[in-house]
Amino acid sequence: MAEALAEGAVRTSLVEGVEVLRVTSRGEELVICSAQGHLFEVADPFDDRGVYPVFDIEWFPSGMVGREDAGAARRIGAVRRLALGAAKFINACDLDVEGEAIGSNILRYACGGKQEGALRARFSSLTKSDLVAAFATAEEQAAQGRAGRARHFVDFVWGVNLSRALSQATVGAGGPYVTISMGRVQGPALAFIAKRETEIRNFVPTQFFAVAGTFEGNGVSFGANYSEEKMKTRAAAEDVRSDCLGKEGVVTKVSRVELHVPPPPPFSTGDLQKEAYRYRGYTPVLTLRTAERLYLKALISYPRTASQRLPASIDFSRILKELGSVGSYSHAVAEVLRRGLRPAQGKGTDAAHPAIYPTGERPTARLSGPEAVIFDLIAKRFIATFGEPESKEVVTAELSVGRHVFLVRTERTLRRGWSTIFGRAGTVKAVTPISKGDRYEVVAVDVRGALERGPLRYNQASFLEKMEKENIGTKSTRADTIATLFSRGYIEGREIRITALGSAVVEAVEKYAPAVLSTDLTRRFEEGIESLNRAQTRGSELMRETAREVARQVLVMGADEIAIGSHISSAATAAPGGPMRLGPCPTCKSGELSVVRSRKTGKRFVVCSRYSSGCRTSAPLPQRGTIRLASSACNRCGWPVVAVSGWRNPWRLCVNPLCPSKRQGGDRRPPTEAGYRSSARRVA
Repeated sequence: MAEALAEGAVRTSLVEGVEVLRVTSRGEELVICSAQGHLFEVADPFDDRGVYPVFDIEWFPSGMVGREDAGAARRIGAVRRLALGAAKFINACDLDVEGEAIGSNILRYACGGKQEGALRARFSSLTKSDLVAAFATAEEQAAQGRAGRARHFVDFVWGVNLSRALSQATVGAGGPYVTISMGRVQGPALAFIAKRETEIRNFVPTQFFAVAGTFEGNGVSFGANYSEEKMKTRAAAEDVRSDCLGKEGVVTKVSRVELHVPPPPPFSTGDLQKEAYRYRGYTPVLTLRTAERLYLKALISYPRTASQRLPASIDFSRILKELGSVGSYSHAVAEVLRRGLRPAQGKGTDAAHPAIYPTGERPTARLSGPEAVIFDLIAKRFIATFGEPESKEVVTAELSVGRHVFLVRTERTLRRGWSTIFGRAGTVKAVTPISKGDRYEVVAVDVRGALERGPLRYNQASFLEKMEKENIGTKSTRADTIATLFSRGYIEGREIRITALGSAVVEAVEKYAPAVLSTDLTRRFEEGIESLNRAQTRGSELMRETAREVARQVLVMGADEIAIGSHISSAATAAPGGPMRLGPCPTCKSGELSVVRSRKTGKRFVVCSRYSSGCRTSAPLPQRGTIRLASSACNRCGWPVVAVSGWRNPWRLCVNPLCPSKRQGGDRRPPTEAGYRSSARRVA
């Protein structure tokens, strides 16, 4: 950005240890500092995750939320110093709701309330021409900042309260503490998977029979399917076979249709994610992160967009000529440059950004494997939008064998067009010359039994498509929502299946608080955020409505907390990432020892399942390495033994901190595991 705007040298300095760039541009001195993401995040003031409902939330420096982040604190300090005496402020973060929130919060909290009156630089690529134009035309724009802040509030209030309610319900029902997350978009999305799984399980396939004939005559041989595609009984199918075998078929009807296939529109975010998954198996999250890196290298336009349209203001000719200088695109570019440059346009629109397109800039360094793949997809799709339509001829004929009718369908490509850019064009092939009145001998009739095909499971591309169709989430958040469902252990597999934990969560919520899974409710709040984006409503109204609705759902859950928790707890214990069971408690004899993590510190330890009922059996564990239950108990005290890997030398550990073997050096452990030994002595 500095290099694009500078009218002379770019001067670099450090403020609070943060790189700051200074340039002279249009007679002014610009001081440019990078935020590198959210410097302020929304959170509640309670350290105890058992506290809910919470509505008294604030924006805090990101270093105070979750892990300590010294880098964020330094950047906030740098911005505060730089803001002193500044004549004006320009938000040049990414032009979307998140970028507005990042910039608005920095102006509000780090710059002393400068969010009102600050200017907004609007650009869709990091090329010099786009950046110069964006700063020259920067204007005040506050609505999206309000919308971005409101989205964080709405999503946090939904997520933190519902997640804590479900997690505490599990503990209250006697189960272990496991984070059961639930969010405004996460709930309906998980419900889609659960509903599809129910459809698959309830589907009862019925058998049908298909009949196909082989015809010969006029020097050709071809196959044709019986007009009744699915016959209910084998007897009926065999009757067709016996009636037709050895007979003669007459062509009674021929129809020819020429189809025109237009070029595809340019990529939106969702289109790119789906194509990358189908073409290379890339997850939506990987695709979006890779595209963001290409954007930061100024190779493509902003990748978070719902648009499938390219405005005429883009210099198509220049971009195509630059792409044409690359050998793999040269032939395709030469073809499209011979035509008028009118790109195919889709229906999707986006107020902030056009569809994704290559900028024509050349990489300054070698692209990584995923970067090269995603750039290639974007470049070819961009070129293809200027390609010629394709045309193909489809011929359908009816052959009558007595009272039975067979259908033959053939197609051929008449004119290659845009698909040659992808190397997937159809071939111009000979078609069986069938004319009305032609006669062909029936030389074979096959009867094949099959079962009706049930509903298909979603993959990540079709799941993303479902979320788009139902209009839940945004182009920026849908991929993260899918990734979260996987990481929580709610769904699994390439063909997505819901896990026992995911099913238990959906069943419990659906029974006692069904509104949480409602797409209508999610869309209602999404529309409220969008109306803020258009400056049609006030944020305070949306926040009050959010608080009322969340309070209503938390109260509903609280009324049936034990029932909800009981339904989830057994599945949570067995879920991946759930507590590891070690066996019966040697102290109380009725509980069970499990490996759990503290909800406050995040550290893992061993505890009895009857801890809340009075059994105080617990023991520390090493915090590094992978733990699994060993095949045999300790031969000195009878307590469970775990195997710890991930160190240079794997080792075995009796979890009993008072085991006689520990006093005699009987356990094999790395000498660096002093922290565990001292912790064990404290427990003793």
